[in-house]
Amino acid sequence: MSGPKASRSVARLAAVQALYQMEVSGVGVEHVIREFTDHRFDRDVEGETLAAADETFFADLVRGVVSEQAKVDSAIVKRLASGWKLERLDATARAILRSGAFELTHRPDVPTEVVIDEYVELAKSFFEGPEPGFINGALDAVAQDVRPR
Repeated sequence: MSGPKASRSVARLAAVQALYQMEVSGVGVEHVIREFTDHRFDRDVEGETLAAADETFFADLVRGVVSEQAKVDSAIVKRLASGWKLERLDATARAILRSGAFELTHRPDVPTEVVIDEYVELAKSFFEGPEPGFINGALDAVAQDVRPR
């Protein structure tokens, strides 16, 4: 996979990893963006060079999720099953939902189907159980709220 689509896919994966890292370690947004930019992008992993990340898109996603977290979380919580709290979800699932919901609410230039498909694929790389289906349903519901068809 190469080209702009691949670089955005890598940026989305990195954004989810950065959001997770921020939540579990408490590091700040600029620190984690700098760490990814300086140490994680354009590196070989077990002899394989990863596809280049769209680093600007990555930084915009991470900063956007953090600066708009109250709105993003509200959009997600509105669509969780009654009685469910965002805190009950796995931290990785939370990061995926937050990044996907941010794109749906703040990046109208990215088609709805692309956002949902990308984050469902990411969920499949982290989870083998029902989580990808849950992510799909939650992001589809957020999209219905924020992107009327």
